[in-house]
Amino acid sequence: MEQALATALATGGGVVRWTGARDATVPRWAIDNGLRSKTLVRLLPSVYADASCANEPAVRRRAALAYGAAGLSDGTSVGEGVSAVLSHTSALVVWGLLGDEPLEQEHITVARHSTARSRGWLVVHHPTDPPTAVMRNTTPVTLVERSLVDAWPWLPALDRQAPIINAVNDRLTTPQRLGDALAAAPKIPGRAELRGLVARLAVGCRSPLEIWGDDKVFTGPGMPPFARQFPVRLDGRTVYLDVFHEGTRVNFELDGAGTHGSPRQREVDLRRDAALAARGILVVRLSHARLTTEPQRVRREILAILRNRSDSTRSVGLVASP
Repeated sequence: MEQALATALATGGGVVRWTGARDATVPRWAIDNGLRSKTLVRLLPSVYADASCANEPAVRRRAALAYGAAGLSDGTSVGEGVSAVLSHTSALVVWGLLGDEPLEQEHITVARHSTARSRGWLVVHHPTDPPTAVMRNTTPVTLVERSLVDAWPWLPALDRQAPIINAVNDRLTTPQRLGDALAAAPKIPGRAELRGLVARLAVGCRSPLEIWGDDKVFTGPGMPPFARQFPVRLDGRTVYLDVFHEGTRVNFELDGAGTHGSPRQREVDLRRDAALAARGILVVRLSHARLTTEPQRVRREILAILRNRSDSTRSVGLVASP
């Protein structure tokens, strides 16, 4: 491989953009030789990649950004001085909210008058109002809130909630900022469902099971108000109670099968429950299976527990507080 081409590929992370004879860094004959020898492949117009890594997701994303940059010849930027940004599901990968498995389609957002167009595996977005661009691991991406909202209709229905829940749990964003981003996207498909998810996160739900429980079990006629993710200092650290009724000091823990099934986690749960009991807090654990298959029966049990607990606490004068 010609040295100038090899250097350009190394610098570009396996990608090189050739924009014409005025580009003196890589001669056209070197590009042609690379294509003939099959050491180079054309991924997009004017954008080529090292054949040995051309199918890697990160290389395809770098190629997409190079193509988006080639679509603007006047120096205009999308935002923050960049010509193209990863957006939608591609941005979520960079934010660490989707796995790094190859996406069927990569997404970039460019300035409205850019000549870049969607091609095959690449979807190019030309919004009227350009998004704010930020650098994440040296890669220009849309803000995490904008990325999550934009990606919502592009994800399979079963996979939509997890990135948003994880973003809030990992403190990459807040329900308030997600709500603001959603308000700025009034025409997004599935908006009502996304608004409902953000509302559940705003009241403290932090898992799909907690969202299910909030919707089907812990709200509705006869149910008192509960505090979600209620903080309690325990043994020098803060623990968070899933669904806490302050009046009777009953904590309902919603145990997902994926996180509470191991013997080790069971031991952790038992120790925490004992420490809470010493503080006068009754812990009632509800499994995923019971919540999702017997919601009405669970509702009746919850009301009975609260009623009996209220009578018991009054009789013994339990007044300690978290």
